[in-house]
Amino acid sequence: MDLLDIARWQFGITTVYHFLMVPLTIGLAVLVAGMQTAWYRTGKRRYLKMTKFWGKLLLINFAMGVVTGIVQEFQFGMAWSAYSRFVGDVFGAPLAMEGLMAFFVESTFLGLWIFGWDRLSKGVHLACAWAFSLATVLSAYFILAANSWMQHPVGIELIDGRPRLTSISALLTNNTVLAALPHTVFGCFAVAGSFLIGIAAWQIARHHRDSSPDDEDRRAWHASLRLGAWVAVVAFAGLAISGDVQGKLMFQQQPMKMASAEALCHSEAPASFSIFAIGDVRQPNCEDVKSFTVPYVLSYLANGDLTSEVKGVQALVPEYQARYGTHYPDDPRLGPYAGQPIDYVPNLPVTYWGFRFMIGFGALAALGAVLVLWLTRRGRFPAGRFWAPLAVLSIALPFLGNIAGWVFTEMGRQPFVVVPNPDPSGVDGVWMYTASAVSAGVTPGELLTSVITLTVLYGVLAVVEIFLIVRYVRGGFAGVLPSEPPEGEKNEEALSFAY
Repeated sequence: MDLLDIARWQFGITTVYHFLMVPLTIGLAVLVAGMQTAWYRTGKRRYLKMTKFWGKLLLINFAMGVVTGIVQEFQFGMAWSAYSRFVGDVFGAPLAMEGLMAFFVESTFLGLWIFGWDRLSKGVHLACAWAFSLATVLSAYFILAANSWMQHPVGIELIDGRPRLTSISALLTNNTVLAALPHTVFGCFAVAGSFLIGIAAWQIARHHRDSSPDDEDRRAWHASLRLGAWVAVVAFAGLAISGDVQGKLMFQQQPMKMASAEALCHSEAPASFSIFAIGDVRQPNCEDVKSFTVPYVLSYLANGDLTSEVKGVQALVPEYQARYGTHYPDDPRLGPYAGQPIDYVPNLPVTYWGFRFMIGFGALAALGAVLVLWLTRRGRFPAGRFWAPLAVLSIALPFLGNIAGWVFTEMGRQPFVVVPNPDPSGVDGVWMYTASAVSAGVTPGELLTSVITLTVLYGVLAVVEIFLIVRYVRGGFAGVLPSEPPEGEKNEEALSFAY
């Protein structure tokens, strides 16, 4: 592999691993704040148990997310220094906002929440929970604003070959980020909902299957199970709606990505949506591919009607070549890519199947959540021995859907790392090829050593997180909240929730 391939592998490994932590933190933080609100308003002990148990798992995941996120800065500086210089004048503002306004608020109020039990009033403590949870969403917004600029650059001018930010409001109100934010947040809730379903189902099956429906712990687990199922169902509906909005924008802003997502090699009017394909989708002529399609659907997804034309890969390639050139610049910093022809077609198998895995895993998780709601109505719990293990395994479905969606988003924009704005009102010349973004002063051997080291490190961190999660899941409510003391005695548990 050359330097660019190794750099892309490093970015993919570190980013996908970090993103395993992010959606669970965002979704679970809001749900935990909601559980604490229920306890604050009703005073029922089962909601306190839910708050402390799920809050403990949230803290473990948050801590691991912080550790894995730090590596992102390291790998950008090491492997992508040219990219960092190119986008630095634009990304400085949103990333500073994320660090100072969002992450600072997260850390501060999370600390108050951890150590504020029995030290702060219930109302103030609850406010800390909501401040922390909403700050996680705000943090995601600023990061997505930066990522969306790479997908659709706005609010800048080109000076000496580099973009300079001229309007922070344009960057923060980019229609790409306004579409990406709800889609991402709904994905986070889908992850958190399935997480609640799997763990609560395991707890009931293992410890409370034969207990009375009035048993407090069983009722708390059942409430967690139902909450997770409702959240997952609503989240998938939100994903479908926001995904449709996001898809229509992508057809306008990155038509090659969406044509590749459908393996649409030839233009069609009306265009059909491909359910799945049989054959070799690696070639942009699609001569060896048999695709099973639904008529008219792709035209609607692209343009909101049933008859419009959707351009295919072969029609788009000449347009890209005419607008952005046929060859890479003859620049020695591009290494083996200097002066070579540019392939504007992204990896078709990855974009095509990544798009379908994203939808498929999400749909399976939603169907599972609907089944859970039916089987657990009126306090019931299924008697089958395989039901709980399947519920635990279903935790992986929205995680896999989120990963597939981000792989599709990032790889589908190749060969660009900053995609040109096709709008005539956009700034001409603002784009960057991925081959131009990699660091020129790093050798393939050095970068390969970095990839191996980080992969091993992440493997160790994965073992640590799984160990901690499993340990506290097995401990259940008793592991985070002592039993109620006999009447008249005081229960000293001020630091029971702190590490």
